[in-house]
Amino acid sequence: MSRHVRKGDQVMVIAGKYKGQKGKVLEVLTAKGRVRIEGIATVKRHLKPGRDPKVPQGGIIEKFGTIHVSNVLPLDPSGGKPTRVSYKALEDGRKVRVARGSKEIITDVNA
Repeated sequence: MSRHVRKGDQVMVIAGKYKGQKGKVLEVLTAKGRVRIEGIATVKRHLKPGRDPKVPQGGIIEKFGTIHVSNVLPLDPSGGKPTRVSYKALEDGRKVRVARGSKEIITDVNA
């Protein structure tokens, strides 16, 4: 299923606690309908020693939390403002995402 945001997109949060903040999408959790954005919604995890092989000594670790996908919009490539997305099939058969405001192509859907 096509989503209006993909991994690597620059997005802006349009609703909720982090409204107005911008960041890059690190991960899209399609089953939960959520996205993980770099620098937004940081949470702290307290780990005991030996619980995580990446951090064998334990301690307090900061991670990026998730935000519901409906609360983010991709940034328009031309203006840098948040924009809605439409889909368009090109002559060569590729399906692309198109910014609603400027009508510019954002990226291929299947790329």
